[in-house]
Amino acid sequence: MGALNGRRPEWTFLTSHARVLLAISRDPGVRLRDVALTCGITERTAQAIVADLEAGGYLTREVRADDARRNQYSVADGAMFRHPAEAGHEIAGLLRLLADSPGHLQAGADA
Repeated sequence: MGALNGRRPEWTFLTSHARVLLAISRDPGVRLRDVALTCGITERTAQAIVADLEAGGYLTREVRADDARRNQYSVADGAMFRHPAEAGHEIAGLLRLLADSPGHLQAGADA
């Protein structure tokens, strides 16, 4: 995270749940170890968040046939935000917004 006015911010806009879901949406075959590193959380926390997301209907998980040691994830189509303030909005919109790197978005804005 970047610093504002030389101070490190103590909060962020996205929760760990949002970051984990975003990491999985970017790479459905990602290892939880890599999700944890990307999101700045422990692997155990990543596992617990994936379990939460599965229980909430946001993710499904299946073992890949070609490599029984790795999971393949799918983000549920039509999954909605849970909080009443965002009611009626699909998670997919946020994932699409954040799916590309900032550099990619800037390149697209110049076109």
